[in-house]
Amino acid sequence: MNTKYIDLINQTYYFPTEEFELKDDQLQFHGIDLMALVEQYGAPLKFTYLPKISDNINRAKGWFDSAFAKADYKAKYHYCYCTKSSHFKHVLDEALSNDIHIETSSAFDINIVNKLKAEGKIKNDTFVICNGFKRDQYIDNIAALIDSGQNCIPIIDNYEELTLLTDATSKKFNAGIRIASEEEPKFEFYTSRLGIGYKNILNFYKTQIASNDQVDLKMLHFFINTGIRDNAYYWNELHKCLKVYISLKKICPTLDSLNIGGGFPIKNSLVFDFDYQYMIDEIVSQIKQVCDEAKVDVPHIFTEFGSFTVGESGGAIYKVLYQKLQNDREKWNMINSSFITTLPDSWAINKRFIMLSLNRWKEEYERVLLGGLTCDSDDYYNSEQNINAIYLPKYHKDKPLYIGFFNTGAYQESVGGYGGLQHCLIPAPKHILIDRDENGGIKTSVFKEQQTSENMLDILGY
Repeated sequence: MNTKYIDLINQTYYFPTEEFELKDDQLQFHGIDLMALVEQYGAPLKFTYLPKISDNINRAKGWFDSAFAKADYKAKYHYCYCTKSSHFKHVLDEALSNDIHIETSSAFDINIVNKLKAEGKIKNDTFVICNGFKRDQYIDNIAALIDSGQNCIPIIDNYEELTLLTDATSKKFNAGIRIASEEEPKFEFYTSRLGIGYKNILNFYKTQIASNDQVDLKMLHFFINTGIRDNAYYWNELHKCLKVYISLKKICPTLDSLNIGGGFPIKNSLVFDFDYQYMIDEIVSQIKQVCDEAKVDVPHIFTEFGSFTVGESGGAIYKVLYQKLQNDREKWNMINSSFITTLPDSWAINKRFIMLSLNRWKEEYERVLLGGLTCDSDDYYNSEQNINAIYLPKYHKDKPLYIGFFNTGAYQESVGGYGGLQHCLIPAPKHILIDRDENGGIKTSVFKEQQTSENMLDILGY
């Protein structure tokens, strides 16, 4: 009978995949021996595989190049990284090595931009797209960036921001307007809190920008909360956006760019299937068709991919400490960390990641629940994206079992309050950076050691 863990994986998924394979009964991720990583650094462990960031950036650039060629699209594509997905320096350094641009969302993001400018990682001609609701410090930091000669485009989110910006700088600058998209029917609200409503944008331009010699409208910004999906809702919202773009373009010659935001999905299961090239081909061709029919020039296209850029570079490794049989059929495998603190999206928004055993693939499997170390009843992980269960090699006290969660590189550290207090004072695990040398060999380094009790006590004022 097919009772081994490897049998389960082979009959459930197409395995191996482009990122996963099995070697000597142990899981490899992009050619990285994960058990060797555990033996060297221990567990729990977080890691970032830096080459995956560049890989995804260049994949997206290739898809847009192909779509532009197919549609005979006469404009430029600009890839921006959405910094809020992960602000870490190693992430920004890797992303910026691929000739990309930056999108910010708060005041302190600009401090990061200034640090990267000082190092030569960001040039004056690098686009810095400034999103978000802007209050005093963010306004002042954007104005200082504009004064420095940076190619900065603040995206107007409300009716007051333009006046605040023109009061903060005397320099002429480009600006964008964010469209307040209409949300899917299942949402608790009808219109996004971000941006200005479809019906109000034209009047806003006429009253606040058209006669303002200090500001040129450069960009229209469009993004919907559910991201880029091949469904009627997405295409309907895109066409509503294009109608606004056409109307604006006919009275605003400086408008030449359309920002379609982020929202590219990333793999959350080994059965993930998303045709990126098809979606980009359709977006580009539909933009061109609408513009050609209206007899206006096609816009330059900007994207702000965050999770797509960094998500698939991250992973977390845990050891199963113990198994608790709580009734006649529920087996709880207790990990040596906490889901609430290290994978907060799994707890807060029920997000699912790829989860696989690192070792013991040729042994029998069982159905289990995964529990974290905190005393919180919500600190658990009980299902995969495609199946309402978790299966792992059978627990044996004398045979250590290690499990990995993959594509966790976006948002987990910032949502979990990296380096700060953790729920039940469970420490943040050691974080490893993985890169390749000039010969393609794997090289690793410690970014941060596991959080110490002294660090937490200091934060708490002891």
